[in-house]
Amino acid sequence: MVPMSFSERYGYREVKDVVQRESMDEDLRVGLWNVLDIAVWSLVTYDNLADSGYYQLSARVWCGYLKRPLDTMPERWSGVRAYFREHVFDAPWYAVYDFLEVMVNDESQDERDLAELLNDVLHAEIAAYRFVGGRVTEITSPEEIAAIEDALAATGAVPGVGTHLRTALDLLADRDSPDYRNSIKESISAVEAMVNRAAGTSGKTLGVALAKLSIQTHPALDGAFSKLYGYTNDSSGIRHALMDEPNLEFEDAKFMLVACSAFVNYLVAKAARAGISV
Repeated sequence: MVPMSFSERYGYREVKDVVQRESMDEDLRVGLWNVLDIAVWSLVTYDNLADSGYYQLSARVWCGYLKRPLDTMPERWSGVRAYFREHVFDAPWYAVYDFLEVMVNDESQDERDLAELLNDVLHAEIAAYRFVGGRVTEITSPEEIAAIEDALAATGAVPGVGTHLRTALDLLADRDSPDYRNSIKESISAVEAMVNRAAGTSGKTLGVALAKLSIQTHPALDGAFSKLYGYTNDSSGIRHALMDEPNLEFEDAKFMLVACSAFVNYLVAKAARAGISV
């Protein structure tokens, strides 16, 4: 029997599919190619490769990266470009990143400008990687993904908690109109709901529910999450009614989702050890 995927088992998208880690969908490939097309290829003025000004770059990529014999490289730029395009759209995800690294670090390119443009696309398409110092660097670890998926799986039947986490993930993952403000609200609401379940209370704020929690938890963790909750409620925080557009980024919302998921997992384990059904 073929094992069910996470999404088939629990009815929602895998986090590793939302955050593009070890994968690259069509929209991401299109965005990355368009950057190359605008920032690099558009500068080519002659189709004869020898006259194009891009012979040396093409040769370095053809021989040094693609490992192909130089005498098989097309004589016309349009032929080289077509081959590069096929590589970006058809090669495995990691090979595309390797190719982009070659382009960013080529001596004929402005590394900073090209990397910044590519990073804009990687950010918009929620890829798990960025260019840092000319190298593709992972910014979302397997441990972070596992924390979110474990929390979703553990709280699927817990009223409120799983719903808040799924909503936080969906708001974070909306590539057309991400809502970081409300994603953070949903993440902290998941913790609030989980603490209420474990404490046997209902509708209490996080600080009050933590105080009523009979499970032995580390005071430092209680204090940390009380402070996080305060951050979402103070005069410059997320929940303040007058703040329509807080200055938030993907990284802020991702951190809160990972941190809250980890705390939910911690409470589920602690409750089970204490014999408390949530």
